Amino acid sequence: MTGTAQEFRELYGYPPEGVWAAPGRVNLIGEHTDYNDGFALPFALPQRTEVAAAPRADRTLRLHSAHIPAGVVTLDLAALDPERPPQGADSWAAYPAAVFWALLEADLPIRGADLHVRSDVPTGAGLSSSAALEVATALALADLYGLPLTRPELAALARRAENAYVGVPCGVMDQMASACATEGHALHLDTRSLEQRHIPFDCAAAGLRLLVIDTRVKHALADGAYAQRLASCHQAAAALGVPALRDLPYEGLDRALARLGDPEARRRVRHVVTENERVLRIEGLLRAGRLRETGPLLTEGHVSLRDDYEVSCPELDLAVAAAGAAGAYGARMTGGGFGGSALALIDAAAEPAVTRAVTDAFRRAGHAPPRIAPAAPSAGAARVG
Repeated sequence: MTGTAQEFRELYGYPPEGVWAAPGRVNLIGEHTDYNDGFALPFALPQRTEVAAAPRADRTLRLHSAHIPAGVVTLDLAALDPERPPQGADSWAAYPAAVFWALLEADLPIRGADLHVRSDVPTGAGLSSSAALEVATALALADLYGLPLTRPELAALARRAENAYVGVPCGVMDQMASACATEGHALHLDTRSLEQRHIPFDCAAAGLRLLVIDTRVKHALADGAYAQRLASCHQAAAALGVPALRDLPYEGLDRALARLGDPEARRRVRHVVTENERVLRIEGLLRAGRLRETGPLLTEGHVSLRDDYEVSCPELDLAVAAAGAAGAYGARMTGGGFGGSALALIDAAAEPAVTRAVTDAFRRAGHAPPRIAPAAPSAGAARVG
C-alpha cells in the first residue's frame, strides 16, 4: 500500500479503491498560445499529485489534502455551483469539486466519492499544480466509474472544470501535458485539433541540463490579468478577420500588425505569432539532435513574454539574466507568468556554477533564495496503486 493509500485508510477508516497520479509540467516553449489555437511544447515533470479514492453509493463528496490542516471538506454533488465554489481554507477543494461538476455537466454517470490528496508539485510556481490535481481526479473517477474517456477527453473535461467552475480562462495545454506526456519526450501539441507528436528530448544524452528556477513568487491566474490578455487576443483576431491568432502566418506578421491601430494589440499579436514559430523551430532542432541551438530561441521567447506580452516580473527577469551571464545557452520564464518559474538550458557540468550565480544574484537583490533543480521529461498520468 502506498503512503497516500495508507493515509486514506487512516483518515476514512477503510482502504481506497486505488491511487492515481498526474504530473506537473514544464512548458519548454509555446506560452499563451493555447487559448489562441496555437502550438506548445511542454513536458511532464517527475513531481506529481496523487489521489487515493473510493466510490460512494450516495452523492456525497469528501475531500482531504495532506497539506491543508483544515480537515475533510464535505460537499453535496447536487449543490456544486460555479457561483459558490469552496472558499478560504477550503479553496483548494474547488479543483477536484470542479472535475466532479464537469463530469456531471457532461451527463456522465458518477456518484459521490472519498478522496485524499498528496502532492509534491509546488503550488504557485507556474508548474501546473492545479492541472495535476484536476487530471489525477478525472483519471480516478474515470476508472472508478468505468467512464470510456480518452486521455485528450479527460484533459478537455479538466480544462472545462478550471474554466467554468474555478474561473481561470486557461487553454488546454497544462491538462494535456499532464494527461498525455510520455517519458523522455516533449509533447508537441496543436491546441486546435489536439493533435500530438512526442518529440525526443534527452538533455542528459547531450551532456546538458534543463534547470527549473522557482522564484518563489506566487502567481495567481484568476486575478484578471490572464483574462485581459485572452480578451485582447480574441479582439485582435476579430479585428484581423481570422478565427484565432494561430491563423496569422509568420511571414505575414508585419502586414497584420500594420492593420492594428492599438499598440497593445500589436504587441500581443506579435508575441503569439512569433511564439508559434518558435515552437516549430525548436521542434525541428530537437528532432535533429541540435539541443544547444534551442537556447537563443528560449531567450527570445522570454524577451517576447517580457516586452510584448508583459507577463514577466523582476524575479523572473533576474533569473533569466543571471543564468545567461553564468553561461546558459538560453533561459526563459515558463507558465502563465506574473511569478512562478524560469528555465535555463546549461551544460551538465555547469549546474553548480549556474545555481550559485542565480542564487547569489537573488541574494544581492534582496529576494528570497530561489529553488533550483534539474527537470527531465517524465510520464503522464497513471494509476499507481
